[in-house]
Amino acid sequence: MASAEAGFSVSGVHHQYGAVCALDGVDLTVATGASVALVGPDGVGKSTLMALLAGAKRVQAGADGSEPGVALGRVLALGADMAVRAERERVQPRIAYMPQGLGRNLYPNLTVGENINFFARLFGANAAQARARLAPLLAGTGLAPFEDRLMRKLSGGMKQKLGLCCALVHDPDLLLLDEPTTGIDPLSRRQFWELVDAIKTGRPQLTLLVAT
Repeated sequence: MASAEAGFSVSGVHHQYGAVCALDGVDLTVATGASVALVGPDGVGKSTLMALLAGAKRVQAGADGSEPGVALGRVLALGADMAVRAERERVQPRIAYMPQGLGRNLYPNLTVGENINFFARLFGANAAQARARLAPLLAGTGLAPFEDRLMRKLSGGMKQKLGLCCALVHDPDLLLLDEPTTGIDPLSRRQFWELVDAIKTGRPQLTLLVAT
């Protein structure tokens, strides 16, 4: 792992959307293997922070009138500076990110199996490796009977389980879950968290950040 001390670290991070300040000098360091929840109402910047850690959003520079080109804070994920393109590209294959919204990271016209296979190939697995990773993920999430069902025909809870499969297919070191159980029924919610807990137990070095 790139950093033996922290799964991720942010220091003095600012982020704005026009005149709206989403993050204002945020500092947070989380040790490798820790599980942390970001709890707060909508609009306080939880999703923005997660997107910065995932590299889905760029670290802003000079947006508050400071020296142009100077990053507004520092975001380190698995030891990589996410403001530096080469470091960001190097570490992103070790990060799994489930954005907010049921099935938002999935493809509705692909089946369950095809979605997982697509993400496996996206992260560099060959056909044989993708097939080998498919079976345990389907078994662990209870989706094995639905391998050939189109994603758009799944329930909300099943979509989130599939999203988790796709996020985990490349065996990441940092897992970012943005409100993963919003909008699903209580039973599916409980099953989802039991699944996450089992995964975390099996991979104690996995760093987990959840927004809720």
